[in-house]
Amino acid sequence: MKIRIIGAVAAGTSAATKARRNNEEADIVIYERDTDISYSGCGLPYFIGEEIESMEVLTPRDPSFFKNEHNVDVKIGHEVLSIDAKNKTLEVKNLESDEIFTDSYDKLVIATGASTFIPPIEGRQQDHVFGLRNPRDARAIKEYIDTHQPKKAVIVGTGFIGLELLENLVHLNIDTTLVELMPKITPNLDEDMAKLLESKLEEKGVKILKETSIQTIHKDHVTLQNGDELEADIVLIATGVRPNTQLAQEIGVEIGPTRAIKVNSRMETNIKDIYACGDVAETFNLITGKPHWRPLGSTANKMGRICGDVMTGGNLEFKGNLGTGIYRVFDISIGSSGLSEKEARELGYDIEIIHNSKEDRPTYMGGQRMVIKAIADKATHTLLGVQIVGYEGVDKRLDVLITLMTYRVPVEDFFHIDLGYAPPFSTTKDPVHYTGMIFSNILNKELPLINCADLADCKDRVTLIDTRSKQDVEKHGMINNAQHIPLAELREMCKHLDPDQHIVVYCNSGTTGNIAQNLLKNSGFKEVSNLSGGHSLYKVVTNGSHQ
Repeated sequence: MKIRIIGAVAAGTSAATKARRNNEEADIVIYERDTDISYSGCGLPYFIGEEIESMEVLTPRDPSFFKNEHNVDVKIGHEVLSIDAKNKTLEVKNLESDEIFTDSYDKLVIATGASTFIPPIEGRQQDHVFGLRNPRDARAIKEYIDTHQPKKAVIVGTGFIGLELLENLVHLNIDTTLVELMPKITPNLDEDMAKLLESKLEEKGVKILKETSIQTIHKDHVTLQNGDELEADIVLIATGVRPNTQLAQEIGVEIGPTRAIKVNSRMETNIKDIYACGDVAETFNLITGKPHWRPLGSTANKMGRICGDVMTGGNLEFKGNLGTGIYRVFDISIGSSGLSEKEARELGYDIEIIHNSKEDRPTYMGGQRMVIKAIADKATHTLLGVQIVGYEGVDKRLDVLITLMTYRVPVEDFFHIDLGYAPPFSTTKDPVHYTGMIFSNILNKELPLINCADLADCKDRVTLIDTRSKQDVEKHGMINNAQHIPLAELREMCKHLDPDQHIVVYCNSGTTGNIAQNLLKNSGFKEVSNLSGGHSLYKVVTNGSHQ
């Protein structure tokens, strides 16, 4: 069996090594037009910022490794120019010698990955303008910084690559401004959580310009759409990637609605004996079953392994993914998985949303607050999506919630999971437990939450009660139109409230508000809501206006 693979990064090499494990006799060759293979693309920003000192750490394997360990031939500097699907042949060019030759295959894998999308900005071809996709890009950026010592940078785009670049440029003492076309930063977060992240970045002095784009790049500055200028000795474009589907399209391989190659759960395309995997291929969403494209190294490795197994007679199948992502900006951790609130509503789900603000471990052990936004399906009581902004411990909670979402565990049962506890690691009731408790209160005890945006729209039509202490109110202020009734006084003061009026209570983060909500419900009040995320989140979502 002759297996030929186009592309030698995560998916291509995973396909090759799995195929070899299944079949010792197969003739396996990978063609790669670049010189770096099987590299850790996600570590590239940290090489630029000198947290990772050597590129060799990110590119630990060369062609000799795959030959010696797996008897797989990796031909670097070889570009596949065309595919003849009818005759099962490839036209290949040796980029070093310019030799063009023909090879044949029994099974073909297209793992051509994705390329940086560079918007058509005037001046984008200059030598101080960069995208970041591979080690070659990272070396070029690092060399430019070392040689020219730029003082001012502009990053276009606020996805995870843009934000990771921000952190690393700041570590190099480069004054950096983020420019974002959309009205909110970071596409993986809903607006409320994006505003929370933005507020944390601004506290660190990060400059963010939204709803604008660069019109022209000059040698030492950029001109924005509105004519404003920003100093810039270096410009980094982080506006996403596009799948490299040209070779596939030329032979009639079907392209899916995400603009990536359409494959089934076995990584098979519509053409017999041709497979696709990695960033060039779309998958499907585990929750909705709809086509999904989220280019990540973790997903590419899974797809490659499945592809290599199927080609050699195995039965592995792709089970779907959730679009999980996590990244770090300075000391802030940001994670998300599943559907966003916006996506869930657009798909017609009847949803319940909570904002759970809790420490990752006791404050006496250095615990810091994280905010968990969780979205549940009212019909099935299962989790549809989660977003977390915090510090340490975000990864742990994200992974637990993803596991519960994957296996469709009812949200009420989150409370019953026997998670590990000791003060250096967690609180006695973990943030995951609290997430289940809050959902249980809403779904089973009729203790509704109201989100910040909805309260801002209706607060003139409700009785709004601030249940915090006098000290908290003096320190942090109140929402306009709120009455201040501390929890300790609420039992007595509630006699003077209208039990038929819709009452909204709030505290700093939601816990005291829940106590007040129970008190009022048990006292005969018909409609009582607690502000999701409390005053601290409301202040962020409304930009501190308290309107």
